Amino acid sequence: MIRGLCALIIVFALCGPAVAEVRLGKNVRIGGHDASNQTFSRKKRGEYYIYDKTPRNEGCIWRKNKDGSKTKVCHLKKKK
Repeated sequence: MIRGLCALIIVFALCGPAVAEVRLGKNVRIGGHDASNQTFSRKKRGEYYIYDKTPRNEGCIWRKNKDGSKTKVCHLKKKK
């Protein structure tokens, strides 16, 4: 009985929600563009779109989401 209860507690502990944070360190490049020293988490997200040709709205902007978080959306041309 006690073993089953302990096993059940361990299973529920492992199935909890995941919390992650991504930290980009020194000399990080995405598509040839500098993305160094940025931190993304649940409240501060990032989306990078890399194009072969020049995108219509090139650059990065911050957008607010319905859940109160912010997303940095970048449309960038790939550097050679």
